Amino acid sequence: MNEGMKEGRNVWGKRRWSGGGWWVRWGGMGGGICGVGWFRYSGGSMAAIREIKGRIKATANIKRITKTMQMIATAKFQGAQRTALAAKPYAENIASLVEELAAAVGQGDDDGDGESGGVMHPLLRKPDTVKKELLLVITSNRGLCGGYNANVLREASAFLTARPVEQVELEVAGKKGAGFFKFTRRAVSQFHSDLNEKPDYAQTEKIAQAMIDRFVAGEVDAVRVAYMKFETLSRQVPEVVTLLPLEDASPSNDADAGAENATGKASESGTQAVYEYSPDPKSLMAALLPITVKTRLHQCFNEANLGENLARMIAMKAATDAADKMRKGLTRKYNRARQAAITTELSEIISGAAALE
Repeated sequence: MNEGMKEGRNVWGKRRWSGGGWWVRWGGMGGGICGVGWFRYSGGSMAAIREIKGRIKATANIKRITKTMQMIATAKFQGAQRTALAAKPYAENIASLVEELAAAVGQGDDDGDGESGGVMHPLLRKPDTVKKELLLVITSNRGLCGGYNANVLREASAFLTARPVEQVELEVAGKKGAGFFKFTRRAVSQFHSDLNEKPDYAQTEKIAQAMIDRFVAGEVDAVRVAYMKFETLSRQVPEVVTLLPLEDASPSNDADAGAENATGKASESGTQAVYEYSPDPKSLMAALLPITVKTRLHQCFNEANLGENLARMIAMKAATDAADKMRKGLTRKYNRARQAAITTELSEIISGAAALE
């Protein structure tokens, strides 16, 4: 604008937008100079105003997207929470029944096989030294869930680093985990890519059965699972839990209460309700222990899905709040720039009018 301020009589005309800026029509006479032309208008910073307006529009679009994703994640979280809570009593009752059966076996007489009162099952086998382990890492297929995948993979990486490479065989569920181990050049023996977003018992049962078969055959000495354990709405902890071998189901020396539960529960009058098992407790345990393994693995997938949707809900809530805060800041900046441009235009019009006098 300054180059248009010549001595003498100046005439200001129309504006036009070109080359990323405003240009003003100028004509002047004075000091023996006469000329007419277009001069770049720099005082109003109209380009900056347009840029801010575009950013406000983009931020509003992002806010709508993140808000929608937050609502979807909330609905999925509520469904996953109902599923996990509905499956938890079943898993707890299975474990309780196995304990009662173990106590009944411990109270039993010698059945002629030389294992008086003992609980023997291949899934309870604990080797003296662990030579081969199988680790299943459960991650998500999609991102935008905060530090969910990073925390699980950090816990799994710490477990792998503490052991020789040839000792641990790695399996992965979730595209994020597969991508991470591909980037770190860690060999993955199996990638479970056919899992639904919502854990299906039929699918997790196949994975658990394959693990059971390998453990019973002696191909691996331990099976572990790395996943995000759901404790409360405000606390989710990445953990590496042991799936196989199962914890010893044999009754302890001071498990008088357990033996009482197995043979019958005492009433207030001092009498006991004696349970008769058909088939015998050992046969029942042989059938229930594999179900216990499958139920525990399915519960791990349920909790991982629950934690993923909760993490995504929280992340999208934070993104929505950040977008709204940014939009408000840009709006204030836009209003200040627009006010400054109007003030500059008025001052230049007044200066031009004063020069004509």
